[in-house]
Amino acid sequence: MAKRLGEVALEDLYKAGGSTISIEEATHIYQAIAASKASDPDPRRVWKEVVSRRVLKPWHPHHLHQLVYYSVYAIWDVSINGPPLYWFPSLHSLFLLSSFAISVVDESKITNLGRIMEIHGPKLFGTSYKDPIESFSLFLKFSVQHPETYWSIVLEELSVVFHKSPSCILDNSNKLKPSGAWLPGAVLNIAECCLLPSTHPTKEDNSCALVWREEGRDDLDVNRMTLIH
Repeated sequence: MAKRLGEVALEDLYKAGGSTISIEEATHIYQAIAASKASDPDPRRVWKEVVSRRVLKPWHPHHLHQLVYYSVYAIWDVSINGPPLYWFPSLHSLFLLSSFAISVVDESKITNLGRIMEIHGPKLFGTSYKDPIESFSLFLKFSVQHPETYWSIVLEELSVVFHKSPSCILDNSNKLKPSGAWLPGAVLNIAECCLLPSTHPTKEDNSCALVWREEGRDDLDVNRMTLIH
């Protein structure tokens, strides 16, 4: 059971930081988190504030990130609210500069999920749909209550091509399997789905296919490979 945010002491943060942070830095983190909680007790807004202030740094140990994250969401009810969010795309406008034009877009709308929500949200929810941030809970609830519709959308978006199509998305007929059977009867080659660009209009030869980092070498850059390289 994670400690609640108010129960996390300065010593807890310092220990979680190991040898990578000083007591002064641990104090700064402690004070920043306290200020975030004081401004708004909602766990989502507290975590969003922690992230926006860049309180935690990429080089801080995972244990420190984990301690802060789980303490912020210690009273979060997963059964009602779903998994606690880690990353919040900005609703502020971003300028995207290309060789042709400058356009203004919302970061939330150019994420993979945001793009799906913008396309299908108005069709599914009508005027109840607002934007990927405000309507996230609505879309999450729909995905649970209507798995056939939701996962059909996702499978198409992911360019999943079946050699043999499933009989349905989710089969709940067998009561011995409480979670049901997903995509019963389906036959596919997932590597083919990932690497062949012709099955989806947004995929091109220079689209990224693989992202990896050498195991045990967190100091190295992340490697990327396109569909043709």
